[in-house]
Amino acid sequence: MNSKKECNGIDNPAFMHEEVSEETSQSSCATEDRNKPTYCVTDVPPWYLCIFLAIQHYLTAFGGIIAIPLILSEGLCLQHDTLTQGLLINNIFFVSGLCTILQVTFGVRLPILQGGTFALVTPAMAILSTPEWKCPAWTQNASLVNTSSPVFIEEWQKRLRTLQGSIMVASVLQILVGFSGLIGFLMRFIGPLTIAPTVSLIGLALYDSAGDKAGSHWGISALTTGLIIIFSQYLRLIPIPVPSCSKTKKEKISKFYIFQIMPILLGIAVSWLVCYLLTIFDVLPSDSAQYGHLARTDVKGNVVSQASWFTLPYPGKWGIPTVNLAAVVGILAGIICSMAESVGDYHACARLSGAPPPPKHAISRGIGVEGIGSLLAGAFGTGNGTTSFSENVAALGITRVGSRAVILLSGFLMILMGMIGKIGAIFTTIPTPVIGGMFLIMFGVISAAGISNLQFTDMNSSRNIFVFGFSIFTALVIPNWIAKNPGVLETGVKEVDQVLSVLFTTHMFIGGFLGFFLDNTIPGSKRERGLHTWNTEHLEDSSHALASEEVYSLPFGITSCLRSQSWVRYIPFCPQNSPESEDEMLQSQGDEQITRV
Repeated sequence: MNSKKECNGIDNPAFMHEEVSEETSQSSCATEDRNKPTYCVTDVPPWYLCIFLAIQHYLTAFGGIIAIPLILSEGLCLQHDTLTQGLLINNIFFVSGLCTILQVTFGVRLPILQGGTFALVTPAMAILSTPEWKCPAWTQNASLVNTSSPVFIEEWQKRLRTLQGSIMVASVLQILVGFSGLIGFLMRFIGPLTIAPTVSLIGLALYDSAGDKAGSHWGISALTTGLIIIFSQYLRLIPIPVPSCSKTKKEKISKFYIFQIMPILLGIAVSWLVCYLLTIFDVLPSDSAQYGHLARTDVKGNVVSQASWFTLPYPGKWGIPTVNLAAVVGILAGIICSMAESVGDYHACARLSGAPPPPKHAISRGIGVEGIGSLLAGAFGTGNGTTSFSENVAALGITRVGSRAVILLSGFLMILMGMIGKIGAIFTTIPTPVIGGMFLIMFGVISAAGISNLQFTDMNSSRNIFVFGFSIFTALVIPNWIAKNPGVLETGVKEVDQVLSVLFTTHMFIGGFLGFFLDNTIPGSKRERGLHTWNTEHLEDSSHALASEEVYSLPFGITSCLRSQSWVRYIPFCPQNSPESEDEMLQSQGDEQITRV
């Protein structure tokens, strides 16, 4: 056993212990490089630490996952049907867990969590905002909505079925690009100046939704936002001491960094409690027409008691999916953005988990499995696809535990949560202004994360300033103008009108297209454009303890069986031994034998 495992994985910022005794033993982990993970990809922490860290990853993804169905419910005419909202939350948790298991086992094989993607929320909302799919006025009035009425059920199900079919068709492109190895070719042309405006506009395009929810009670929204800021920024390095016992019978004090691990959940919980207290003391208005009514905790009625304890998501639950050409084209723009972002996440995850840079076959498998995940998400009816969660990649740097066994356990946990019907129902009862406060933080961070990609470029270059500034500003202007002038894109052909309407009202597509076109046509060096740093940044740390084959080979002996076949060299997503990698393996084995002697 290596020295890292002797420390039982407790010497990390998320969960640390201090001996309360006169005798102090010098930990072997103290001599380790503090930037290296306590547990690498192939290591398996103790069972109790696995459970704790799996729950932590689940809670880290919690905010982003539940936000997606809550946003889509507006376009699906489900504002007043909390039971169905709860089922959508169950569905997206279930599929996220299933896709996480597939990704860790057969995909890129890194400890990377899969979940819903905001890259598909923007085009989905653009589709649902077109005249054909805009919700009827009566669905906006709670007094006129009968959630069990066949008319109402058909109203939201036909919209969801269209999203399902369109996501499934668009995901085929991702599967082909991944398993064919084309992702490597495409990444030669997609750089920071394409990714930065695309990702930034995902968050900026949702300002209207965040404003509407936060504006339902600005006091509660400000409280939620303030609490999340305090917990995540000011108190994140302050631990909570928890007494515990060790195997040596010595008393220990566990330092639990609760504010660093779950700031969003804590902020929501405290604000939720405040809303509950204000409700039972009748401080908040009971009249639905008055300002602040949506902050009450009894607005959603008895949805939790009505929800079933057990629910099993399955494909085709809402009926047979349908396909809309305009929706497919819009979703494709989001899929392309998601693929480029995931490649960056793979490299970041490899660095933080102590793994070598992912080889081409692993990246191809990762993108292909994400495509399969989006196909499953469409079939199960989440109204969304799947992608790698950047928030959980960052959590690896916090805990310094890069074991994929932990993420695998998180996947099973999400599947379990997706099967408990009352879990989804509970999340739908969160007061609207509390959700608005969470959105202010979340969408702001997404926008800033997109802009952060510019760190790889030379922002002293007037060329780069022009490309980014023009792309992002034009992407805000055109959809806004078209929304105010809805008849300008009428060509006389219904299908063409729908495609143009979706594309030119999707901020992310306009910004990404302009950034891509200008960056690849305006003269500029690779270093100036950020492509040099973008492509080599993951190679900065060349000291890896693990061999590439050990991390990225397929499980259950599949790699060994495939290598005996001559045709494997022509399959881009199959692991292959190059002469260099074989020499490195022999050298490492020789060094290991010398060390043992």
